[in-house]
Amino acid sequence: MKPLNPILLSGREVLPLVEGGKGVGITNGHCSGAWAAAGGVGTFSGVNADSYDENGDIIPQIYSSRTRLERHEELIAYAIQGGITQARIAHETALGEGRIHINVLWEMGGAERVLQGVLEGARGLIHGITCGAGMPYRLGEIAARYRVNYYPIVSSTRAFRALWKRAHHKFSEWLGGIVYEDPWRAGGHNGLSNSEDPELPEDPYPRVVALRRDMRLFGLDETPILMAGGVWYLREWQDWIGNPDLGPIAFQFGTRGLLTQESPIPNVWKQRLTSLKDGDIKLHRYSPTGFWASSLNNGFIRELSQRSHRQLPFSKELVGTHDTEFAFGPRRRKVYMTSQDVLRAENWIANGYTECLRTPDSTMIFVTPDKANQIRNDQIECMGCLSQCRFSNWSEAPSGNTHKKADPRSFCIQKTLQQAIHGNDVENELIFAGHGAHRFSSDPFYSNGFIPTVRQLVERICEGD
Repeated sequence: MKPLNPILLSGREVLPLVEGGKGVGITNGHCSGAWAAAGGVGTFSGVNADSYDENGDIIPQIYSSRTRLERHEELIAYAIQGGITQARIAHETALGEGRIHINVLWEMGGAERVLQGVLEGARGLIHGITCGAGMPYRLGEIAARYRVNYYPIVSSTRAFRALWKRAHHKFSEWLGGIVYEDPWRAGGHNGLSNSEDPELPEDPYPRVVALRRDMRLFGLDETPILMAGGVWYLREWQDWIGNPDLGPIAFQFGTRGLLTQESPIPNVWKQRLTSLKDGDIKLHRYSPTGFWASSLNNGFIRELSQRSHRQLPFSKELVGTHDTEFAFGPRRRKVYMTSQDVLRAENWIANGYTECLRTPDSTMIFVTPDKANQIRNDQIECMGCLSQCRFSNWSEAPSGNTHKKADPRSFCIQKTLQQAIHGNDVENELIFAGHGAHRFSSDPFYSNGFIPTVRQLVERICEGD
């Protein structure tokens, strides 16, 4: 194993080991501060982070306002206060070592307001901003204003070029690095483009070489690239360390950081990680963001898959093969389908899937009454956690909606992620993880149920394992 030399990140030489930031509460001040204390870079999630009461208990994020816009303001207030709280904890836990970054998703609701509110309330405690899930054109401007480094996440050199040419070249002084996130192997939302096949993963090496080549064209020879997605044993990446074609490289660990003593995920989630098999993490496109995402293929994902499977196209008028009448709902509204599809619909209804919900694509899905009520209630209770949402048709635009029909094939991502981090159900909630998560079950480091501290994990990674 090649020696790991320190690398300059956010104004300090640190180990080239970075904690993946993740979303809703999955990394907090305790674990990110521990990563920094171990000599690396800790990254806490700035996505609806938790706050605590005087007893140290998590304050539930409950929304009491009547309108979506008012609930959106409640969400932003929760997020800012939670982000400041976690920044303070991370700073105290780090003991003056390493660096502390905040991770935000550009497509989250109120992203700019939340980020600026946290940076304002935690001045001097945060050294860098990691940002993905969209094209954060204003990220450099915000970072420069608060004099912190920024780290945009990209999955292709094309995305980097677009960000650089449109905005980031104006704030190159504060560009701390580029996070290359492998769109086939990373957990959570992924940057797969429409031209890339989700079933055919590409080797990250030539893609990162191409990224460095473009960076050098713009004078970014010494700006680090942070490799994210699929990184487990550093001995498998020895050819990347000290490689002149790649330049300065750091490695970001998202999935491995889930299984530490400081990780805030529930114990039942940690236990589930140790039993995963290859193939248990799947790419899917049910997210209300419209992005591809990698998560545990559990009951939550299977239900979404089955929901979309019970889907039929229809027409409001007699058109072509849509020549057979089908009446649905309490008002017995009439639409037209093929005769074969009407038979399929009648069979689903006979099996209890009696509720028909129309989609934006002139199709309808068939669900049980309980599921239909859940979908409708979740849509009604939307609090605007995304900049725009396929599931509820919320939008941050002045109109407050996307002017598209809400899509019942998706789900409320805020609700399920909050329940995943604060509950004990890993089968019926959305559980994000990278595609290497099955390695927990075969890695001897975790044998006999061993769960390391962050410091023990960092030391193990430095050894190559």
